[in-house]
Amino acid sequence: MRHATDPDHVIAVSTIVTRAKAARSAALIGAVWGVGHTLTILIVGSGIILLGWVIPTRVGLSMELSVGIMLVVLGAMNLTGILGRITDGLSHAGQTPGRLHTHPHQHGDYVHSHIHGHDPETHPHAPDRTPVSWLDRHFGALGVYQLLRPLIVGVVHGLAGSAAVALLVLTTIPNSRWAIVYLLIFGLGTIVGMMLITAVIALPVAYSERRLATLNRGLRVASGVISLGFGLFLAYRVGVVDGLFTGHARWTPQ
Repeated sequence: MRHATDPDHVIAVSTIVTRAKAARSAALIGAVWGVGHTLTILIVGSGIILLGWVIPTRVGLSMELSVGIMLVVLGAMNLTGILGRITDGLSHAGQTPGRLHTHPHQHGDYVHSHIHGHDPETHPHAPDRTPVSWLDRHFGALGVYQLLRPLIVGVVHGLAGSAAVALLVLTTIPNSRWAIVYLLIFGLGTIVGMMLITAVIALPVAYSERRLATLNRGLRVASGVISLGFGLFLAYRVGVVDGLFTGHARWTPQ
């Protein structure tokens, strides 16, 4: 459960949870993150424990770099959505009602531009005729589609941390079967811990979604900026300080 509170874990799920409408759905996101994390820990950790896998230094650093890249992508996705809404609002403010014009506008999470008018509305397509709407109509009922992002995030985090967990187990539990049981219990703890964390994070987000739109946008911007900044910091540390991009790579799983 303490492992679930690592900064990179919390920041990553925060960028996803800011879209959740309630603590229950946020807890489900946390649980799926934990499942993805546990799956990778079990696969890679079991290989290290049972098969004696040795992860080369540059491979290990690359796995940690993937976390930084993922945080940058998640932060950019959050900020791009917010900037799209702001641009849409500013463009609307400068237009004369009823005239045909073009500006970026939003259909749900999909932002695009084409010539149209307002008052009366003269759109060349129905609001649900967008790529995102098509995906939602065809796959929205599938849990895998809704929960794919936290699952992938959990898998990437599991890759970065699996070696450290497996090596810790090897130093304390020589029996391979009990070591695998340890990994299972560790995974269960991260699932429960992340469920609690995401539910707590979602409370102010869900409250502001209903009552304070400006605060809600601020929370999403803050999560995006923090994720982007922390991701760049991790990438710098792994690539430059730890030497992935230089000739003197050094890696200590942690």
